[in-house]
Amino acid sequence: MAVLYQLLFHAVLRHADAEAVHRLSFAALRGVSAVPGAAGALSRVLGPREPELTVRAFGREFPGPLGLAAGFDKNAEGTGGLVALGFGYVEVGTVTAHPQPGNPRPRLFRLVTDRAIVNRMGFNNDGSAAVADRLFERRLRDQGDPPRHGGTGAP
Repeated sequence: MAVLYQLLFHAVLRHADAEAVHRLSFAALRGVSAVPGAAGALSRVLGPREPELTVRAFGREFPGPLGLAAGFDKNAEGTGGLVALGFGYVEVGTVTAHPQPGNPRPRLFRLVTDRAIVNRMGFNNDGSAAVADRLFERRLRDQGDPPRHGGTGAP
């Protein structure tokens, strides 16, 4: 899998606009989440399966200790796909009361030789009402599912 990613990165991704690749990754995450059963199957393969990895914190149970911090999914658009990739929890945000465009573009820069990204995106997000609606819809979808899903929250 790592070899496939390296090939994809060197042949395509590093030559594309970093923010466009970020948007493309969310489209892929939404696509995985939209296919019935795909997210669950992926979660069973990539997610934590050993009971000793279960974490109990804040009155909740998470399937594993590895989570995704706020900043990657500011609009709660890819939570299902991110949990399917094996994250025990996904933190959403930063979310502001009203939608904001963030900083002017370009605002995401790749430092290929340093194997790093400089993120100056700012607080671009769809606003708290839109994010709350997405989280509520996800909760409704997940109610009948087995407890394979990690936690999702907005700080």
